[in-house]
Amino acid sequence: MSETIKLTSLTTKGGCGCKISPDALSAVLKKLPAPPVRDPRLLVGVETSDDAGVFQLTEDLAIVQTLDFFTPIVDDPYWFGQIAAANAISDVFAMGGKPVTVLNIVGFPISKLDPSILTEILRGAADKVAEAGAVLVGGHSIDDPEPKFGLSVTGTIHPSRVLTNATAKPGDVLILTKPIGVGIQTTAIKRDALSAEQTERVMTVMATLNKYAAECMEAYPVNACTDVTGFGLMGHSLEMAEGSKAGIRIYADQVPILPGTRELAEQGIIPGGSKSNFRWVADRVQFPEEMEELDRMILCDAITSGGLLISLPAEDGYRLLEDLHVRGISWAKVIGEVVTEHPGTISVVSKKR
Repeated sequence: MSETIKLTSLTTKGGCGCKISPDALSAVLKKLPAPPVRDPRLLVGVETSDDAGVFQLTEDLAIVQTLDFFTPIVDDPYWFGQIAAANAISDVFAMGGKPVTVLNIVGFPISKLDPSILTEILRGAADKVAEAGAVLVGGHSIDDPEPKFGLSVTGTIHPSRVLTNATAKPGDVLILTKPIGVGIQTTAIKRDALSAEQTERVMTVMATLNKYAAECMEAYPVNACTDVTGFGLMGHSLEMAEGSKAGIRIYADQVPILPGTRELAEQGIIPGGSKSNFRWVADRVQFPEEMEELDRMILCDAITSGGLLISLPAEDGYRLLEDLHVRGISWAKVIGEVVTEHPGTISVVSKKR
């Protein structure tokens, strides 16, 4: 089926499944009235731009709730289902939780595409849900001219163990567990500009669950965590800096990047979401003068199902890094540090100091 149907060609003109740009979303949310009284059981809401909401049920139990969906970014429907599931479930892992149940969210042109394509999407997602240790309990579908797929996910966590993106501390190191460049490479898939080897690699990266990195970090005193997705490495790092009221320094030479990403960017293969991210962070990220714009853009690349960005004390961070490598998470690297200088902003340095 995937040999005759290119799923990535079925999005509407200009459509990419990207998130609404951060500045546009912020403008919309600012117009919404604040709730008259904040429910004290809401442990994490919209205030910190976190990955999921957390609501306390009992003294020792809270639920983590999130959802995510998008249009096809790869042509193989089974891989698309896996990637969409890994991406949605990742938010629960980023909060320190365990996924428990999921609901499928489906938009599909059932009268125009072979139903077996949808079967493969759902099969891929189901396999990834099972790997994550969660249970599929149902879902909802609509007949839509543009395919869309994702999940609503509910997880559990002890209220005292909730991780957010707003509690990084100066002296922490930052570990990134997956490479960037995903947005550029999936855009190249749509333009038939990515080799079979590169396509296999980027699909594997996206479909890899953050479960294993999250299990590793459970043994360490993690101060803050988020996953790097649509707003890119710079966007999600900026949210961490602003929420934590601290500065972040990124070592550009330490950031893991998928091979071939820069060559694709040189050909003009850069998604609109990455360009929006670059514009959004421009006045709050200090890049080295010698860094070319393409390299700055890559650091802002809009990602699907990216890695965890983990902030923890330096002495613990390097031990966690060793454990991640032993666990087979070979892309993981220390890519920066949290500092007292320039709170709420990021400085990018060319090399690790």
